[in-house]
Parts: sequence; structure tokens; C-alpha cells
Amino acid sequence: MNRVSKGFLAGLIGASLSFAQAPAAAPAPAVTPAPAAAPAQAAPAQAGRGRGPAGPNYNAFYKLGADSMPQDGVPKGMLNGPFTLPSNVFPGTQHTYWVYVPAQYNPAVEASLMVFQDGQAYIDMNGDLRAPNVLDNLIYRHELPVMIAVFINPGRRPDQPEPTPREWGDRTTNRPEEYNTVDDRYPRVIVDELLPALYKDYNISKDPNRHGIGGSSSGAIAAFTVAWFRPTHFSKVLSTVGSFVNLRGGDVYPELIAKSEKKPIRVFLQDGRNDNRVADPRRDWFYQNVRLAKALTDKGYDVNYTWGIGLHGQKQGGVILPEMLRWLWRDHPVSTDYRDTVERGFQEAYSPKQ
Repeated sequence: MNRVSKGFLAGLIGASLSFAQAPAAAPAPAVTPAPAAAPAQAAPAQAGRGRGPAGPNYNAFYKLGADSMPQDGVPKGMLNGPFTLPSNVFPGTQHTYWVYVPAQYNPAVEASLMVFQDGQAYIDMNGDLRAPNVLDNLIYRHELPVMIAVFINPGRRPDQPEPTPREWGDRTTNRPEEYNTVDDRYPRVIVDELLPALYKDYNISKDPNRHGIGGSSSGAIAAFTVAWFRPTHFSKVLSTVGSFVNLRGGDVYPELIAKSEKKPIRVFLQDGRNDNRVADPRRDWFYQNVRLAKALTDKGYDVNYTWGIGLHGQKQGGVILPEMLRWLWRDHPVSTDYRDTVERGFQEAYSPKQ
């Protein structure tokens, strides 16, 4: 099976991807030293989610490709929900979640699992991610295993509004505390509260090598934290524009990685050179993502990363979501028997025998 380079995906513009064969030992990404005593300053105008008034549109070249769009003849999975998950870890709060069940799911066969934070953004079919379309297309072509996908929102009290694709809940929900804090509380939500509910309703493998978790921004550091504290449950991490910065101490991960025993997790990081840049290195998104990639590489983790030109948002992450998922799940079983017509054909919808 071909493997994506452990170096960054050079020249990635729009939906066009070019990969090189991984060298025997990929070098760690270079990290330019931060100023010794840099005064804090506001991010430049173009460092937000949209175009800055004083600069070009750094997201202009990132356009979704065919894998993110509905395709004729591809069986569509079901998006079940919303469901409500009460939380004992964060008393008085609840999490809303949806469950994607692929058309190929056979209840008699264990499925893999992928969990996405900020679920409302990943299931927005007019947004930048459109994960159900991606899953439909890649599972149909055997590029992903048959997997259940869960899209979970940050916790909120019943009197607080549900996050939306435009308002992710930083000011109105428990998102900052759950996602940005480096401790085991949010991992307990996923492992001790969400997983038992899923196992009750679906035949999901309990093998951590068949469990992945991902997110964007604060949802990305939350995903990494789940795998970091519970590697016996999650082995694959997808991170776009991850907030590995000092919002609530998230910039400590490179040091934790260096001094801790290596964990059995695989990580794909994406960020943009215009992602919330500031003079304070502890609050510089791009600087901290590069630092994290270097720490993971130096420690010998199975890590891939790509640095684009974009802003803080999901434009580039949405374009490469299919490739990030392919890389994370590249070791799912395949048959090389030329007579295996099932493996060589499309993965059609499951139809129980009458």
C-alpha cells in the first residue's frame, strides 16, 4: 500500500495534492526561535476567519473537491439524531450528538469508529467540511473501512443555546473549559459516557487501532487530549488549525511529549501560516502547531503535517479532509488477491438476506 510522506504535503493548493515517498527517517520540521521577550500585540487584520481589510484573501485557493460532494451512484449513509448525552463529568451539562451510519454497515460485523468534535460544523452540508459526503465516497471505494462516525457538540446547560455552524459556543457553552483544558475530564466524557452509549446501539470494534478522533481549532486540541489521556481507546488523531496555545495551558504539549513515554497514537496536523499570528509565542497558533509537529517527530511518532497559507478556519482542512482520513486509516485491511472481486468492486450498501 502506498504511504503518504511524513514530511508536509508540499504544494497543496485547492483540491490538488502531490505526495512524495517518505524517506527512511523524515526530518523534524524547522522551528524558528521565538523572540526572547516579545511584547504582546493584536493579530494582523487578515488573521481572522475571513479576508482582512489590509491584505489578500489567503483562503481564496482552497476549494472543495469531488470527494466532498454527493456523487451519483454512491450509497448515502444515515445521519441519526440529534441525541442528548447527560454528563456526570461536567454536572448540569449535556452533549448533543449525531451518529452517521454508512449504507454498508452490517450489524453482524464490527465497524470502526471516528469521533468529531464541534459536530454541528462537520455535518453542515453547506460548510467547509461536509464529512458525511466524504465518508460516503471513501467507504464506497474501500478507501476507508466501514465506520460509524459520531459528531458531538460541546457541552452546555439546558438553558444555553446549541452551537451552530456560525457560533461554535465559545461564549455560550462549556466549550472553552472542556476543549482547551489539558486534563482527563473531557476524555472521560468521550470514553466513559459516549462510548458506552454507542456500544449499546451499534456493533463497534473495541480495538483502539480502529478508533479515530478529530476536530478543528479547540476541537482539535480536545481530540488530541482524548488520545493522549486514553491511548488504549483512541489511536488516530486528526487536527486542523489546532489551538495548541495558551488559552488554558495547551502550549505545554511539546514538553509533555518530550518527557513522556511514547504513546501508540498516529497524528495528522494541518495549519496555515496566517492562523492567528501574534508576537506572544505562547498564543501564536502557527508557531505552536509547528512546535508540536517537531516534538512528535523527534519522539518518533507516526505523524504527518501540512502547512498552508490560510487563516484560522476550515478552508484548507475541509479540502484535505479526505486525504487526512485516508492517511490516518491507511492500514485498514486490504486483499491483494486478484480473484477477490469483492475487494476490487465498489462497496455497495448492505442488504440483509430475506
